[in-house]
Amino acid sequence: MPKDTILLLDKDFHTQWTLKTILESEKYIVLAVDSIERAIQNFQEFEVSSLITEYQIDHANTPEIIRELKKNFPELYIMMLTHENLEEKEYKKIMSAGIDDFFLKPISSEKILIHLKKGLRQRKILLQKKRLEQRLNQIKTDRNVREVALSGDNLSHNKSFTVR
Repeated sequence: MPKDTILLLDKDFHTQWTLKTILESEKYIVLAVDSIERAIQNFQEFEVSSLITEYQIDHANTPEIIRELKKNFPELYIMMLTHENLEEKEYKKIMSAGIDDFFLKPISSEKILIHLKKGLRQRKILLQKKRLEQRLNQIKTDRNVREVALSGDNLSHNKSFTVR
């Protein structure tokens, strides 16, 4: 079974290297980038299971970017790590945009791994639910087609004509 792909988005090389080392030791596929443009490119090229990001990248509207990612990839698990102590209003904005977990740095590697594994389990459940719903819809469609076909056969066999 292929391992999950984790995208790291952080300007700090030391943070990227540290997280990459921790995650690769757990056999995750890790893509590390330092810009939103490169992150978006990776989403187009790979099936990304999780995004671990810094709060402020390229002076971008972080909540809007997160909202857009969640719209396009609703099952994506997003963890935000930052040194910035956000005001309550900004914290609510980020969380309502779709961040799954938010932590202030420094954070232990064990805590990162615990939450990442939890988030990836949730992702797998969401993907399984999506597949089951698609399968159920296909079964319903097939059933409706069969019922229409059978009712059409019954009509053709039950026709009686009166000739005068």
